[in-house]
Amino acid sequence: MSWLYHTLIYQPLYNGLVFLMDIGADAGIAVVVLTLAVRFILFPLSKKAVTTQQKIREFQPEIDRVKEQYKKDRQEQAKKIMEFYKEKGINPFSSFFLVLIQLPIIFGLYRIFWASGLPEIQQQILYSFVPVPASVDMIFLGLVDIALKSWPLAILVGITTFFQMKLSMPALKNTKPVGQSFKDDLARSMNLQMRYFFPVISIFLSYTLSGAIALYWLTSNLFTIGQEMFLKRNNKK
Repeated sequence: MSWLYHTLIYQPLYNGLVFLMDIGADAGIAVVVLTLAVRFILFPLSKKAVTTQQKIREFQPEIDRVKEQYKKDRQEQAKKIMEFYKEKGINPFSSFFLVLIQLPIIFGLYRIFWASGLPEIQQQILYSFVPVPASVDMIFLGLVDIALKSWPLAILVGITTFFQMKLSMPALKNTKPVGQSFKDDLARSMNLQMRYFFPVISIFLSYTLSGAIALYWLTSNLFTIGQEMFLKRNNKK
């Protein structure tokens, strides 16, 4: 399994990164281009997952009514909810399966940007047609050394993470008096904490790891924000 992962995921991605640096891109631009290329390839997969999430949020009041109507019979409740999903053309498991498909690639990118050893090149895993760059420029756009830790990149990661979570996890509306439903109150509390707590955590994580990881995270966040906005506008039309 490890050999398969290395051959099908890690090695192609690493060679793509080195190829970009060989044709003149600095390491930061190579990280951005490679991240965007992978996200565009995965776009058809992630599109379905995002659309499903948006549909579930759109029909959440109706789903809540079904839950309330059959709250005393969990088995019947689950059956009615699945019937509702089928009626509206929603596959609630699509997000789960698509995340599983994307995880190996995401981990591959993460490993490359964290443990690649740049500016040193791992020549033993390069394809025969990928030359070793004469030099590796680690200064992104002549401004930030992504081989080092970077507070500006880390802060941008936190900001974009906040907006990404705001789009993907809108605030839950309080349709019941406070305290009437412990489950609803807990869900709203968790939603609020995730929207503000995780962006703060992302700042310290991206700073602790490296500028390359922060740049990868920032690029991925910006792509996800653009994807959410595009699909939301497209679905409304």
